[in-house]
Amino acid sequence: MPSNPQFQETASQICVNEISHRYGERLALNQLSFEVRTAEIFGLLGPNGGGKTTLFRLLSTLLPIQSGSASIAELDLATHARQIRTLIGVTFQSPSLDGKLTVQENLKHQAHLYGISGALMRERIQSALQHLGLTDRRHDLAESLSGGLKRRVEIAKGLLHSPKVLLLDEPSTGLDPGARHDLWKYLKQLQHEEGVTILITTHLMEEAEHCDRLGILHQGELVALGTPDELRASVGGDCLTIHSDNLEQLSQQISAKFGVTPQMVNHSLRLEHARGHEFLKDLIDALPELVTSVSLGKPTLEDVFIHETGHQFWQAEELV
Repeated sequence: MPSNPQFQETASQICVNEISHRYGERLALNQLSFEVRTAEIFGLLGPNGGGKTTLFRLLSTLLPIQSGSASIAELDLATHARQIRTLIGVTFQSPSLDGKLTVQENLKHQAHLYGISGALMRERIQSALQHLGLTDRRHDLAESLSGGLKRRVEIAKGLLHSPKVLLLDEPSTGLDPGARHDLWKYLKQLQHEEGVTILITTHLMEEAEHCDRLGILHQGELVALGTPDELRASVGGDCLTIHSDNLEQLSQQISAKFGVTPQMVNHSLRLEHARGHEFLKDLIDALPELVTSVSLGKPTLEDVFIHETGHQFWQAEELV
């Protein structure tokens, strides 16, 4: 995060306090609380159906708050939605481009919605096109663009009015690795040079690694919060994934011989150990007839999710 005091007008730009939201009988968000600091890139990481999009819609003023409270730039969402809309830039997961207009025409119409015209509008459009690699596409019809290019135009729209807070729903959707790299380079530039506070939702581990801090969502609850390094450290050691033709028996034997109880995850056993390489050797020496294969690695964000929920990402999506 930038240390320049000019970006520290308030300690937090986004505050979420015990937010809950229901769709009929389904509880989409459950007592959610966190803060996003000024000029921070904060990620909400979780599988589809975990509550990310619902929270995104609440923060972008599309849904009314049912329970709890939230504020952006110290303005309460429930009472100052109109004012908040002038301060935030939003890129939704669903497309919003007019396919029959050119890239430049789409951006012009977006600028007009915010009262931007003349030389300032031309300057803002040129800057957005340049930073998002769209200059040579400005006269192309939106419907002729690839999915990745359309995504870049969507992001450009959200930046035209120079928002203090940028909300991005799955920003890398449809982007190739090169475009994804360029996007994150630009987001870091907005953060460090202009003090923009950025909140993204994502289900991509690689994208989450770029964030200053992460909140991990599962079935509407915040199950972990911290920097990527802090979250990985919370796992508590090396991660072992053990395969066997008899998982139940192997689990019982591991518990009996080593005093640890593995998790059953995706037709394998998973456990954490501070000295995984030594434990791996002891395990194979003790139970060679039950262990068919073992993999060992340092904790990843996927491991953090498994540690907190007992499910892999794709399994969590199936539970929704």
